[in-house]
Amino acid sequence: MADKAIKRVLTVAGSDSSGGAGLQADLKTFQEYGTFGLTAITSIVTMDPDQGWNHAVYPVNTYQVEQQLKTVLSGSSLDAMKTGMLGSIEIIELLSETIDKHQIRNIVIDPVMVCKGENEVLQPENGAAIRELLVPRATVVTPNLFEAGQLAGMRSISTLEEMKEAARVIYELGAKHVVIKGGKFVEGDQALDLLFDGSEFTLFKETKLETSYNHGAGCTFAAAIAAGLAKGLTVIDAVAKAKAFVTEGIKNGFAFNSFVGPVWHGAYNKAEQRLNS
Repeated sequence: MADKAIKRVLTVAGSDSSGGAGLQADLKTFQEYGTFGLTAITSIVTMDPDQGWNHAVYPVNTYQVEQQLKTVLSGSSLDAMKTGMLGSIEIIELLSETIDKHQIRNIVIDPVMVCKGENEVLQPENGAAIRELLVPRATVVTPNLFEAGQLAGMRSISTLEEMKEAARVIYELGAKHVVIKGGKFVEGDQALDLLFDGSEFTLFKETKLETSYNHGAGCTFAAAIAAGLAKGLTVIDAVAKAKAFVTEGIKNGFAFNSFVGPVWHGAYNKAEQRLNS
């Protein structure tokens, strides 16, 4: 049957009602990659335009997450899974147990610790649980500079050498591959992402884009890696394509309102169509 060729990718993440990040970004990315997306919602995030776009996080209880996972895993086996915002230590524990029980492969852990535009760590106690229970099960872990610092026990990261130092520490936690998302926040004129496989570093570069339309870029990047792995790409090729996918999305981002501008998930395939026409 034709449906056997369709790769299935699960996202366990929060819901972003603005549509740019969270599981909404993941599902759009999975679709653009030609994969079938499934979800387990861990939290609902709202942003208040009357209060300067302040975020509020409403966790989903562990039993409800467990029932969602039971639904997802009652079907055909998964080809990949990614995580995003996780609501509690109990959910993190549930995920680690589920990964082991079902022998899920191609696992991308995006260790979400803050919402874009916010400075406070969401549920700081979750960081330790992610470090202990999920990072060791990761095929790829994709922290940004702040998250890498938290996982590696480093105060701040702003240079390539500091990214390499953090990647080594995080790799020792058990992840098979570490991708540190430097983006536009690393010193210099290049947007850098660094991949470490335990022996070699691979650097992915793009010219920095002077735009604030990057809401959901991190979620999209991790989702793209997961979808790429599901379709049989090597880690290095999956990361390279994800970098190109996100770059096109940022280039073609747009203003959602006066506070935020999301990436456009359809931009990469549109660009490919133009090149091949």
